[in-house]
Amino acid sequence: MVHFPNEPLYQDVLRLVRLEGDIADLEIEGTIPAELDGAFYRVHPDPQFAPRYAHDQFFNGDGMVSMFRFRDGRISFRQRYAQTDKWKLERAAGKALFGAYRNPLTDDESVKGQHRGTANTNVLVHAGKLFAMKEDSPCLLMDPVSLETEGYSDFDGALTLPTFAAHPKVDPVSGNFCGFGYATKGVLTPDASYFEIDPQGKVVRQIDFTVPHYTMLHDFGITQDYAVFHVVPYVSSWEQLERNEPHFKYDPSLPFYLGVFRRDGDGSDIRWFVSDRSFCGCHVMNAYNEGTRVHLDLPVSENNSLPFFPDVHGAPFDPVAAQTIMTRLTVDMGANSDALTDIRPIGRSVGEFPRIDDRFAGQPYRHGWMLCYAFDKPYNGPAGPFAAVLSTLTHLNVETGEEQSWWAGPDSGIQEPCFIPRGPDAAEGEGWLVALVDNHITNYSDLCIFDAQNLPAGPVARAKLPIRLRQGLHGNWTDGSLLAA
Repeated sequence: MVHFPNEPLYQDVLRLVRLEGDIADLEIEGTIPAELDGAFYRVHPDPQFAPRYAHDQFFNGDGMVSMFRFRDGRISFRQRYAQTDKWKLERAAGKALFGAYRNPLTDDESVKGQHRGTANTNVLVHAGKLFAMKEDSPCLLMDPVSLETEGYSDFDGALTLPTFAAHPKVDPVSGNFCGFGYATKGVLTPDASYFEIDPQGKVVRQIDFTVPHYTMLHDFGITQDYAVFHVVPYVSSWEQLERNEPHFKYDPSLPFYLGVFRRDGDGSDIRWFVSDRSFCGCHVMNAYNEGTRVHLDLPVSENNSLPFFPDVHGAPFDPVAAQTIMTRLTVDMGANSDALTDIRPIGRSVGEFPRIDDRFAGQPYRHGWMLCYAFDKPYNGPAGPFAAVLSTLTHLNVETGEEQSWWAGPDSGIQEPCFIPRGPDAAEGEGWLVALVDNHITNYSDLCIFDAQNLPAGPVARAKLPIRLRQGLHGNWTDGSLLAA
């Protein structure tokens, strides 16, 4: 029998769950808002077998998809593995066959050339299917009600890319799913493609482009007119992979790039705006344009913000320079200069995992939410990633800079939130925020529901799970009108 390594990755706050099942009616504390009808989907990495390499990345676990179905003031729960090609091959073998994170050189010979994706990063319902996504592989389709896996899709042969976006945006005007793939011509290549899929599931646009260097092109922004890509100073090479080092490393000698092109064009108008500052940003809050002026809002840090991707020159991780502040980057497609100089903070709190009212994606907006670090608060639980300080939800008024927060207390951490509008015609930001709150002392998770513009009041209700879910990555809400009866 192969045992999981005695490593922090598999213990305490990151212990595995590996549990599939259903709960028809979760225990509720408080009152679930009666108008909530739909499902909150989220996903976490949860390896079904012990890894081939003990010091592997958290991000290399098999995708476990959770669905919280809201209806008639009640919430049911369903959880299933995303049955990727990797999952099926390893289930048949009874052991791990695929090696280290994003490193095909470490795979068992029997699976060379197979899709390595884990479908563990994001889940979103579009065109009647649940898209389960990981950026190094195609899109996996699942049934949004049963969570049964249907398999990888090339969308009737119209999208044959080997990779697919982990952070798509849905255009609220057209209803199109806007995404991208990178390393589209092979591992480590600088090639990328932007695409749009209409509400019926038809690919209606594809624009190929090249980034300044291969990097972790994890997220992006759309505006009504433009697609916006930020290239951070992470690098990789075959030499790195041959030494079985982390797939990405931070290179402070590289600048930060912002690429912009029109969504209705062919990519020939792409502009790469450059900052001489080597700062990092992972997740985008929102973007919008005012004519040719394009704004991108995301938390950025002055140095490497991800300690699991080490400095390429061996410099130690700097936790102060790694702190991410919500920042607005502005460029002008009508300007002659390609210098990226209009960079200003729009928030004060240090945090990540930003979210908006998705009905305003690509549009001017006021309201944003994010997870923030409670550096000045006590913590009673065990040490571990995503644990001791990621325990505060913050509402940011983007126009005024005003922030309001709720702290989960000394025993708990919080996972990425998601906004739910009060109704289809509700004003921006009028609605609810849902987030998993994990108690690291009792080892239970509660799905908490907040008034999105009154976070300090605390949860209006908690749906109480009889287990603690593993730290998740991302998720989304789907209105009940889009789900089968």
